[in-house]
Amino acid sequence: RAALTAHEIAEEAEFFSFGSNDLTQMTFGYSRDDVGSFVPSYLSNAILQDDPFVTLDTEGVGQLIKMTVERGRDVKPNLKIGVCGEHGGDPRSVRFFANEAGLSYVSCSPFRVPIARLAAAQAAVETSSGLKP
Repeated sequence: RAALTAHEIAEEAEFFSFGSNDLTQMTFGYSRDDVGSFVPSYLSNAILQDDPFVTLDTEGVGQLIKMTVERGRDVKPNLKIGVCGEHGGDPRSVRFFANEAGLSYVSCSPFRVPIARLAAAQAAVETSSGLKP
């Protein structure tokens, strides 16, 4: 609901922070505790391209994020918007957050910080040089 009403929330908020794992669970209707019993089959049968708890589903969850960013920044153009969770340490997800969704920051677990920093730097180079992933 917060993604759909971002324009209203932005009137009062100082920042937005996505819990990407929670948003993934709610968007797919999957429990992270149960995905191990069926996601491998979905992957092997090409129902899913990637495990959505490892690499962000940019076509579904990503569209909610982009819509939220757009609606929030329509109200407050300098609104800081970030993401916390394991997606913040996945290189493809970081590229999406930086270059497609326009997030201000990513946050992830400490052991993923070096990967996240490298991915963010690569995303910045892609943007500044006009490269596409």
